[in-house]
Amino acid sequence: MIASPLPLAPVHFHDSCPPKAGAEPPIVGARAELQLLTTLKCNLKCTYCSLGVGEVLGSQTEIQYDIEQLAAFVDAHLAGKDVYITFYGGEPTLNQPLMLEAMRRFPSFRFQLQTNGTLLDDMPAWALARLSNVLVSIDGGEAITDGYRGRGIYRQVMRNLAKVRPLLGGTLTARVTWGNPDTSFEELDQLLAEDSPFDYLYWQFVADEMYGQASLDQRKAVLRQLIARFFAATDRLYPLIPLMGIVRNKLFPDRAQELYAGRTQCRVSTHLLNVMPSGEIYPCPDMMYLPQMKMGDVKGNWLRASPLQATPAMPCPGCEAYSWCRGNCMKNLYLGYEKNDARYRQNVVEPICELLCFIGQEIDRHGPQAWFERASLAARKQLRDCEVYEYVEIMP
Repeated sequence: MIASPLPLAPVHFHDSCPPKAGAEPPIVGARAELQLLTTLKCNLKCTYCSLGVGEVLGSQTEIQYDIEQLAAFVDAHLAGKDVYITFYGGEPTLNQPLMLEAMRRFPSFRFQLQTNGTLLDDMPAWALARLSNVLVSIDGGEAITDGYRGRGIYRQVMRNLAKVRPLLGGTLTARVTWGNPDTSFEELDQLLAEDSPFDYLYWQFVADEMYGQASLDQRKAVLRQLIARFFAATDRLYPLIPLMGIVRNKLFPDRAQELYAGRTQCRVSTHLLNVMPSGEIYPCPDMMYLPQMKMGDVKGNWLRASPLQATPAMPCPGCEAYSWCRGNCMKNLYLGYEKNDARYRQNVVEPICELLCFIGQEIDRHGPQAWFERASLAARKQLRDCEVYEYVEIMP
C-alpha cells in the first residue's frame, strides 16, 4: 500500500443513492476485480501505510455483510464478467474465515492475495493452491524492509515464503513500495535471483514527498541498471513487471487497448471494486476516506460508475509517454490536477511522471523491437500474455 501524506478529510462513511437508469456502466470491459478488504486491522505498523490517511486503518475490523449478500451483488452486477477476487486489508490473513468462505462460494473465480507475508504459513494448503497470484509487500533488502516494517520482519517473511512456496498454485510476486531513494539495484535484483522464492517483482513509486533532485538522480541510476539487465538476455525474461508491461505496450499497443478498453492502466476507473468490511464500495483503496468516492454497497446491492475518471484538467493525453503509459495513478492525478493541489503535484505527481518518461526513453535506447526479434518464443509469450498484468498496474 502506498502513502498519501496529505489527509484531506476525516473518515466518514454514509449511504448514497443507487445510479439512475442509463448511466455509464460501472464496469468497462469484460474483467472485474473484486478487492475484498477482509479487515482494516493490521499486525504491522509500516511507516508509509496509506490507510493511515483519514484514520482508515483499524476503523473497521468486523465484516458487516454475509457471503450470500456478496453473491447476490455478484449476480446482479458482475454476471458474465471474468471475475477475480483480491484479498486485501489491513492484513487480509487476519480474517482467514472470509477468505476461505469466498473461495468455497465462488469456485470458478480466480483469487489473489496481497499480504505482508508474516502469517502466510498459517493458511491451509488447499487455499494456497487456489491462489493465482500472491503479492508480498517487501521494501527491498533487509535493512530497508525492517526500517519500514519492524526489526526481523524481512527474515520472518522469507522463512514463511520458503515454507509455502511449494504449496502455491500460482505465482509469487514481490510487491515493493519504492520509497527510500537508497534502494539499490543489487537488492532489487536479489529479489529475482535463482535462489529467490519470487517469480516476479513489481514496484510502485511511493506517493510521498521523497523526490528531491538527488533522490530522482539516485532512482534514475538504479532504473538505468534494471533496464540494462532486462535487455541483457533474450533466452529468458527478466521478470520485472513494470518493465515487461511498458515494453509490451510499446511493441503491442493493441494489448493495452484490449485488456483495458483503451482506458487508464490504473484499474480504479474501469473495473476495480474495493469492498470495505462495512460492505461499502470505493474505486481506490487509498481514497476510502472520501465520502464522495463511494460508488456502491454490497448490502444495498447497488453500483455506479467510478467517480475517479480522467478529466480535461489532467494533462496525460498531451504527454510523450501516453501512448504506452495510458495514464498513471488516478489518485495522484486527481489530487494533483482535479483538486489542484499544487504542492502534491509538484512534489509527488510531476517527479513520478518524470521517472516514467525516463523509463520509456531508456527502454528506447536499448532497441526493444530488435530485442524482441531475437528473443526466445517463451520470452515473447511471457512478455505479451503474462497473467500478472491483470492483478497489478503495469505502470509503477
